[in-house]
Order: sequence, then C-alpha cells, then structure tokens
Amino acid sequence: MGVVFLRARAVTLLGGRQIRLPLISFRTSRLTLYKPRTLIFVKFRVASQSVKMTESSASKLLNGEACQRALRAKNAGKNGFVKNHCVFEHPRKYRRPAEKNQNATSNSSLYKKPFSESFEETPLLVAVLTYMGYGILTIFGYFRDFLRHWNIEKCHIAHEREQQKDFVPLYQDFENFYTRNLYMRIRDNWNRPICSVPGAKVDLVERVTHNYNWTFEHTGKVVKDVINMGSYNYLGFAENTGACAGAAIETTHTYGVGVASTRCEIGNLDIHEELEQLVARFLGVESSMAFGMGFATNSMNIPALTGKVRNLIPFLFLFCFRFLSVEEFWNSACYSLKEKQLFLQRIIYKKKKGCLILSDELNHASLVLGARLSGSTIRVFKHNNMQSLEKLLRDAIAHGQPRTHRPWKKILIVVEGIYSMEGSIVRLPEVVALKKRYKAYLYLDEAHSIGALGPNGRGVVDYFGLDPKDVDIMMGTFTKSFGAAGGYIGGRKELIDYLRCHSHSALYATSMSPPVAQQIISSMKIIMGEDGSTLGADRLRQLSENTTYFRRKLREMGFIIYGNDDSPVVPLMLYMPAKIGAFGREMLKRNIGTVVVGFPATPIIESRARFCVSAAHTREMLDTALEAISEVGDLLQLKYSRRGRPLSSLGWSSEESLLQD
Repeated sequence: MGVVFLRARAVTLLGGRQIRLPLISFRTSRLTLYKPRTLIFVKFRVASQSVKMTESSASKLLNGEACQRALRAKNAGKNGFVKNHCVFEHPRKYRRPAEKNQNATSNSSLYKKPFSESFEETPLLVAVLTYMGYGILTIFGYFRDFLRHWNIEKCHIAHEREQQKDFVPLYQDFENFYTRNLYMRIRDNWNRPICSVPGAKVDLVERVTHNYNWTFEHTGKVVKDVINMGSYNYLGFAENTGACAGAAIETTHTYGVGVASTRCEIGNLDIHEELEQLVARFLGVESSMAFGMGFATNSMNIPALTGKVRNLIPFLFLFCFRFLSVEEFWNSACYSLKEKQLFLQRIIYKKKKGCLILSDELNHASLVLGARLSGSTIRVFKHNNMQSLEKLLRDAIAHGQPRTHRPWKKILIVVEGIYSMEGSIVRLPEVVALKKRYKAYLYLDEAHSIGALGPNGRGVVDYFGLDPKDVDIMMGTFTKSFGAAGGYIGGRKELIDYLRCHSHSALYATSMSPPVAQQIISSMKIIMGEDGSTLGADRLRQLSENTTYFRRKLREMGFIIYGNDDSPVVPLMLYMPAKIGAFGREMLKRNIGTVVVGFPATPIIESRARFCVSAAHTREMLDTALEAISEVGDLLQLKYSRRGRPLSSLGWSSEESLLQD
C-alpha cells in the first residue's frame, strides 16, 4: 500500500511524468533505497524520452555529486535522482548572486527582524595583483633557499645534522617554505607581549629584531595606552577591578588557584556545581557541564557524541570457543596469513559506522578536529548556504550510508553562532527548520555569540527569538564575553549525564580553576541582572551601539568589510600580502592594536584585519581608531569598495527556498 501511494504521489507532483521507483521501505521514518548488486536502471519518461542511469552514475550521487543530464534537449528535465525520489517535487535551480553579497533573508517568514549581511566581491584588479604578489614572494623565496643552500645567506631554520642525513628527515624544507619565506617577513605583527589587563587599552612590551624577525629582543620600554581592537573582550569583563575581580580574589583565598584532580575523582567543588546550574538557567536548558578549556570542549566531546562503536561479538565468539589468545590464533595453521590479517583488521578492529556530520566550510579548527577524531563520515556544505545544506541532507536520507545504503544512525549538523573570521551570523531559523524537517541533530558553537548577541546576551538563539530546546547541543566558551577561560555544553539532562561518563575532556582533564569559575559566575549574574544592578543590560546596549557605529563608519570611508551588521567581529579586507604587515605596523605607530590575518588562515586573496568591538570602548576611543584606520587606508590604498552603501538584496530569494511547505 505504501509503495503504491508513493508512486501515485510521484506522478501527481511531477506533472504527469511516469517514474519507476526502486524498492522503498520505511525505516526510522526515512526513505531507504535498496539497489541490487547489478546495474540499476532508473527511467524518467519526459516527453517520450527516457533517461538511463547506471550504477556508476548512482555512485556519483552517493559521493554528493550532482548527476549530469543525459539528454540535452530543451524540454528535458534534470536527472535529479535525489530530488525526485526524496521530496517528489520539481528541482529548483540555484542562481548564484552576481556579488558575494547576502543582504536579506532567504526565507523571510522564519525571521522576526531584518537579517543583513555583506560580502562584497573582490575587485578583479586587486585579485590579480594579489596573486602576482604571492607569486613574486614565492620566486624570491626559492631564490633565497638557493642562497641558503650554498651558504651565501645565513640559514636560521632547523635542519638535519650531517650524521643524520641517512635517516628519515624530521624537518621538511618544502613544508616550511611558507613559514620560512613569507611568514617571517611579517612575523612582528603577532605574539606581541602585553604587560597589562587586556581591556579597552593595553600596554605592549617593545621589542626589536636584528635578523629580519627570526628572533626578537626586548628593549625594556613599554608602549602605553594602546587601544585594544583585537581582544574578544566583548562585554568588558576582562578587568582587574570591580565586582568580578573582587569575587575572584576572595575565591582564591578560600579554594586556592588549582584543584590538582579531575572532576570524577576529588576535583569536583561546590563552586563547579553552582556554575553548571547557573549556566543551565542562563541558557534555558535542563542541564549543562563546564570544561576547563574551550578548544577541548569541541574536540573532545564531538567524538563522544558521534563516535564509532567497536564490534567485538565475532572476536569474543572466536576466541571463547576456539582460541585462548590472539597469539594462538596467529600461530594456528587453520588460516592463511592474508586471512588472519583481514580478520584482525576487519573483524576484531572493525567499527560500525553510521554517523554523519554536516559541517559548515568555515567552522573553527576545534570543530574540524573533533569531527575528524570521531571517525564519522564528514560532508561539508557552503558557508551559511541553506540550499547546500538541504541538498546534503536529502542525499543522506535518500541514499543512506555508502555501499550498504542503510539509514544513517545519526546526522549531526555543526554550525557556529558567529564565525570569527567572517563576522557572519548563522542563519539559525533556517537551520532549525531543516533540522526538524529531516530529523537531524544540531550542534551549535556559540563561542563568539554567547554574551555578545541577543537582547539578554544569551547568544544567537536569543538573537533570533528561538526556543533553546530546538538546539540539541549548545556549546560555548567563557573566554570571550565572560573574561575567563573554559567552555560549556548545555542540553537535555540525558545528554549531559552521558557526557559525564564518556567525554575525554571530563574524565581526564583537570578541573576548572576556582577563581576562573567565580569570574564566570559573577559576570554571568551581572548579565542576567541578578546582582541587583543594570550594569549587564547597559553593557549589552553599549556593545550593540558600538558595533553599529563602527561598522557604519568603516563603510562610509569606503572599506570593504564582511559580516552581519550586528556582529561585533568586523573583518576589514586587505587582500595583498605586503599590506598585511604594513597595516599592522602602521596602526601600532598610531597606538592602535589590531589583528591581521592572511593565507593560509584565510583564502589566498582574502587577507584581512579583524577588529573586535567591545562594550568597554568609549565613543572617543572608536573615533580615534577610525581616524587612524582611515589615515592608514589612504596611505596603503585600502578603500576598495565600489559602492558607498550596501546594495539591495542579491542573495537567495524566498521563492527558491525549499523550507516553505
């Protein structure tokens, strides 16, 4: 009955097209396509024409590739195997915008307020000159390597000793080519030591180099009152005075600095319990768990959520009933050497796959590492592109796992709240709609958005006015808005109880330092208004005003800036490699501390300076920084923008979204 219904439904929605469906079975509310081991023939009869697809074409679909049209006739439809079989509707064409600009929502019905983002396309001349710059640097790099090889230029890099020339080299010269010849030229822009609180202003230790940035020497002087435009101090809680600092000092006197044990042993303090209860209440979830390191919160917990499970049943059966040990099995004459190797590799150490991770292409390195350590299948979708994400979801559900075509045991969508290099905000309402529609799980990293977005400072969920229960795993860090260290995961109580027993970060890492925990508690209570003051609300409002003002002024000056209008992360595009170092040095001369980023941390033609706006910045500080930025922009010719104000929407229209039923 179910198969007959599906066939009738397909003919109705395809406008009278006749389609022969493969065997379909229902399993966990998903469509599973079973294909024989021989050739598959799927026929689409459109205008008396048929399209045949062989097994090789189907394998391309399993790899996420689009199936090409077999017929190029004018009226021939797309051979959209997944789209026709999964949703039974006409495939809609995705039209790439003329500029990399997204100024409107792709589905306005899901948003309660305007959602504006800008990604102006790189000017063609600038892109060509950028490639030429990297090419010239590469040529000179090879030339300098030639001089170093013949001892004409002094070599400062690590190299193998003469006695070890026959061993496998520890230092690969080619792999370090970029570090040796490009990074060293501008190395003075990073790792600058500061000797003060990283607040709105910092004090820098002056240093000089006499060998072209290979080594540095401190002069003993201090550069005072440098405006800090690079730290993630969004709400200004990185300070050594005030209620937070006083509470942390008092906690240090009570508990000390370190715990010297893990949470599961004797390192679980009452202040840790208080912190986790407060975080759960702040997020609006059932339970939460705190970790001492933000990076490890992602990299060590994702493997616990989407890992592989060892299949030990054949192993136990074999050794319990025939062999007493692995050595006896290996030395037995019953099997050949090849059979023994295959058994050990595919049976004993075989792991049951079944988890799929759909990751944004611009996710943080901690998320990427965690996904790789999990051993799950990873597929990447275009940044903030909901059509790309939906295509992967439909492919995954329609085809299932590779080779076996069994349904995925778990599909996990991994996104960030604010992307730290792009300044963009995740299209969370659309992600949640897709997650609900395709029965997937959602992992949300709010490292930069928690405390910095939303009317109550509760992150991107609060920013869009969504229900926290719509996000399965809520992750965030205390290193940005709270001026502390560590991270958290929030969600259902069953999830947190599971992580307490299976997370490597919980079982093997030392507990969070008590003063750090108290800093988080104090700052979070201020944000929530539980301290009896309006200081938290004032800082949230000040951060929003500073962000809007700073972004608007940069656009008016003619700079190309990326990201959402409400994002406190403001990337200013530099493009050319020579301007990366020049911008950082010129800004420091004007007492402005900035962060510059280049390849390979960004695409080769999208080098940038990244500003982080803080509630601690006064209007005078921002005006001083903007004046210096404008002056350096004129000096280095960085005002590339070809438009004075944002263009109208060139992004995805609501008609193209498949979220509207």
